[in-house]
Amino acid sequence: MPHTVLLAEDDRAIRNALERALTLEGYRVTAVADGVEALAQAHRSRPDVLVLDVMMPGIDGLQVCRVLRAEGDRTPVLILTALVETADRIAGLDAGADDYVVKPFDVEEVFARLRALLRRAAPAPAEPEPAAAQEAEAPAPAGRLLEAAGLRMDPQARRAWRGDRELELTRTEFELLELLVRHAGVVLEHSTIYDRIWGYDFGPGSKNLAVYVGYLRRKLDEPGAPQLIHTVRGVGYVLREG
Repeated sequence: MPHTVLLAEDDRAIRNALERALTLEGYRVTAVADGVEALAQAHRSRPDVLVLDVMMPGIDGLQVCRVLRAEGDRTPVLILTALVETADRIAGLDAGADDYVVKPFDVEEVFARLRALLRRAAPAPAEPEPAAAQEAEAPAPAGRLLEAAGLRMDPQARRAWRGDRELELTRTEFELLELLVRHAGVVLEHSTIYDRIWGYDFGPGSKNLAVYVGYLRRKLDEPGAPQLIHTVRGVGYVLREG
């Protein structure tokens, strides 16, 4: 079955061109012109992924994302934005978006980001139930936890803590932190992180990774505590305490 895409874009030329390109790529596309229609369509039939323009009349793309997240809808969201400032990108992540593309964009970049979102959203292979199942709220077995630099992560439950404080992370933030924790003390190059998280290296001009690292730092860092994610200029990032 082809993946279903709900596309919301108020610019008719962009909407028609992207709908045509996605259809030729093998997606089943529902295209709408504003946020109100996007919410109505998402409630009628949940798509596999949403592509939302930020600047739309009435309800914009970020508001659509906030409403869906408030309802518990975790469908992957790719934001299309003409806003290039870091604060604007952070606003999109704050709203619950999983990724974004800056206009004008290459349609191949949109395809690559959609493939990455859908790959990460795919359900993991089912594991046999243990003989004596524990309560859902019970702590994860020690062998299932990842621990480094004062962080604990449960990849199966997709939960993370710094000390006793649980972190509220988006899908992409969780996967980025998990990658850093699994390789704590090792400097990971930009290209390696792009390949592992997005499945595609967007090149030296992309600020996508820097935005996600900055946003993740805001959630990790605590007053008086050492910063955990360190920048190795010109190379990449490393997780270590102090």
